[in-house]
Amino acid sequence: MSTVDKTAVPTGDEMAGMTQEELARLGARLDGVELVEYGPRFEADSPAEKRAERQVAKWFLLSAASALAFILIFVMWPAGYQDPFSSRQWIYALFTPLLGITLGAAILCLGIGVMSIARRIAPHEIAVQQRHVGPSADHDRRTLGAELMDTLDKTGLKTRRGVLKSSLLLAGGGLASAAILAPIGGLIRNPWAQGKDSELWVTPWKPAADGTLVRLTMQDGSFVRPEDLATGSLMTVFPGVPGGATASDAAVMLFRLRPNEPIRVRTGQDGFNYGEFFAFSKICTHVGCPVSLYEDQTGRVLCPCHQSQFDIHDGAKPVFGPATRPLPQLPISVDQEGYFVAVHDFIEPVGPGFWESFQGSTPWGSHPEVQPQPKPVFPPFGQLPKENP
Repeated sequence: MSTVDKTAVPTGDEMAGMTQEELARLGARLDGVELVEYGPRFEADSPAEKRAERQVAKWFLLSAASALAFILIFVMWPAGYQDPFSSRQWIYALFTPLLGITLGAAILCLGIGVMSIARRIAPHEIAVQQRHVGPSADHDRRTLGAELMDTLDKTGLKTRRGVLKSSLLLAGGGLASAAILAPIGGLIRNPWAQGKDSELWVTPWKPAADGTLVRLTMQDGSFVRPEDLATGSLMTVFPGVPGGATASDAAVMLFRLRPNEPIRVRTGQDGFNYGEFFAFSKICTHVGCPVSLYEDQTGRVLCPCHQSQFDIHDGAKPVFGPATRPLPQLPISVDQEGYFVAVHDFIEPVGPGFWESFQGSTPWGSHPEVQPQPKPVFPPFGQLPKENP
């Protein structure tokens, strides 16, 4: 039910002479609000007030501690993949849950702390308000600001409560740091710290230090021979080294093209194939999805994420979709025992392109140090041609 406001509106000079609390009470009366009870909850610096302050501060300290734990786990936890049979698999499995628990606890404790301020620190108030019709007048807006500032003054946050202010600052700063950590997390570690051996350049296909070449294997670890692939087929293969099947940059598509099909080889990659067998990275150069849908008739392979298509007959160059860089080709051959091996690592970065990719005088994305090397002399396997038409 609406009522007619009978409270006289003071002039501007009169309001200028009022205290903040008087303006707050005036604003309440003008809004048809009767303040039955209004004032601080406790006497200043009383034991009860200090106890309430400590009870609120503990939630902000818990929020800050949770945010700090999130940051430390994000930066320092050994989050590398561990297979289910590893004794350290539980460490890998805890990484994501711990991030969720600590970040959730930081947000929850901060929220509880803010609610505790309203329940334990903010002025005690019991008010009865009548409904009014229409927008607020100019004097209502002025007195509303006074009400808010008066409430802030009575909480003591402006002049006292150092523990509460410090804990609130820690909680807010910790949560803000946790929120911005994920987007900038990739900048914490320098990906180029190891020079030509940096992670963005080197994959598990790199030969061992003693020169041993890496064999191509199926997911179960079985070595791959040329006769394992039918003509016009595709097989996903992995490096035959520990962790090769789970490395994010190691998956490779091994193609057996049809004999006498015209093939264009990219500059600097002559001899990377073994007869009609070609090996290309399975990691899309757009955003890193797995490329796998192969159409033998057209020689195109499709990335299902954003429909980029690559022409295997033309050096795996992109012919459709958002990808702008060809799939890197892995140089392959067959060893003395008839198994496929990688002659050396990729000569260009695997996966989505990045701005450090070399261009100009070197092939697109070529490694600044690793250039194509002479292929070791292996005995020819069967009647496979040595060169492409």
